[in-house]
Amino acid sequence: MVELNKIESFVNEVIDDNTFIVDIKISTSNKINILIDSITGTTIKDCITVSRNIENNLDREVEDFELEVSTPGLSEAFKVPQQYKKNIGRQVETQLKDGHKIKGELKSFDGNIIELIEEKMIKPEGKKRKQKVEVNHTINLDDTISTKVVISFK
Repeated sequence: MVELNKIESFVNEVIDDNTFIVDIKISTSNKINILIDSITGTTIKDCITVSRNIENNLDREVEDFELEVSTPGLSEAFKVPQQYKKNIGRQVETQLKDGHKIKGELKSFDGNIIELIEEKMIKPEGKKRKQKVEVNHTINLDDTISTKVVISFK
């Protein structure tokens, strides 16, 4: 079976400072799935570069592997801290361990704390109409199950 640290080092050889590994999975049948992303955006060329470097460093006759290099899908939850930093300013949905979901703009991330600004329609006391109010949420990363980008076609 192909070693994870070996694959990780092959990926790190060819990615730049803005690019990061999101996930590497190696099955018992040597199917290697690599997810990479970048603060500035990942291209097909980036995936090809990683794939070719691994192909050039592993012997197919000895390892007998299958390889897939891609970027994480929009609907997938964040797996590494760099994804939070990349998506500051975007709408995200965070599922909390207590079952609540908060949808709002990701304002900041410091490694442990997520700051979201949620827009809610609230009816103030003594008023007839609801008003749009911004609610700040400071969430410890340990209190979350997942965070995903909200896909909007507006």
